[in-house]
Amino acid sequence: MYLFPLIISFILAVLLTLAIKKIAYKLDVLDYPKEERKIHKKPIPLLGGWAVFLAFFLILSYYGFFTDKLLGGHISGKNFLGIFLASLILMIGGSLDDKFNLKPGRQIIWPILAALIIILSGIGIGEVTNPFGGKIDLALYDKILFWWQGLPYKITLPTDIITFIWLLGMMYTTKFLDGLDGLATGISAIAVFLIFLLSTVTVYLLPEVALVAIVFVGACLGFLVFNFHPAKIFLGEGGSLFLGFIIGVLAILAGSKIATTLLVMGIAILDVLWVILRRIFWEKKTPFSADKKHLHFRLLDIGFSQRQAVLFLYSLAMVFGLMALFLQSKGKLIVLGILGVVMVILAAIVVRKLSRKNSTE
Repeated sequence: MYLFPLIISFILAVLLTLAIKKIAYKLDVLDYPKEERKIHKKPIPLLGGWAVFLAFFLILSYYGFFTDKLLGGHISGKNFLGIFLASLILMIGGSLDDKFNLKPGRQIIWPILAALIIILSGIGIGEVTNPFGGKIDLALYDKILFWWQGLPYKITLPTDIITFIWLLGMMYTTKFLDGLDGLATGISAIAVFLIFLLSTVTVYLLPEVALVAIVFVGACLGFLVFNFHPAKIFLGEGGSLFLGFIIGVLAILAGSKIATTLLVMGIAILDVLWVILRRIFWEKKTPFSADKKHLHFRLLDIGFSQRQAVLFLYSLAMVFGLMALFLQSKGKLIVLGILGVVMVILAAIVVRKLSRKNSTE
């Protein structure tokens, strides 16, 4: 049931990546290594996220229109339309940024619109598991804004606020993570593969969500063939946002598997939080400015090769993600704490090695 869509999405992503690469060269949408933070030596085509996007939605459209395996269960037609429209906005907005290098104030328009569309489509974090027992209901206020084709479009608080923050957080996590060849793509594939595994467990059993997840994994792996070091093509702005967006949406559709997703993406999320706080409070500049102070760049500074740094971060994501498969809520909370400690230790090791390196030089 799941092997066929995985293989087909992989093959389709490979073929589409080759086509998108040619288009990017033709349109001159390339990442020129003009800035100091750029670590590649020659222009690399952008727009690679379109290959993942197209492979993902072409396969899902087949299952949605010609089979009964996608829509009607845990994923409604309204949900699917919302995911598609939001993703399309991210890709179009990101492509404009790749071509015209938009200011950060304009770049954030697309993620905000995408998150709002998802909320309007009826996807939201309605409740979360209380690690000390029971559930915490987040749908405390509910008001229908309008009806369309017999379906209500409503605002639900604080569900909508938490969903909005969650989706923006995941989008910017993969955006900032996209600094080394294959890093964002591979981590995203790992995160969604674990959501796939959870969705096939009898306790949860969400076959529609599992199908969406495995198609996404296949699309990511197909693109990764050309995105792993040395990369022949980059995701681009739209692609890096799209990956985090799909992770965030699937975590919600899989039954608010927020803690599980946090464990897989934890190192990247903590790195993003640290970088944002540093930029705002220490450096007094916009949190969306770019630099080479992310953890993955620091690993290069202390002697890791690109492949070693990426595989190391893949391993951390996989280890903490697999822990989530076998733990209940309390256990996940403890592991989240361990993850925080690991991040602090990593930061301390990096700082110490950098200090030694600088003093030697």
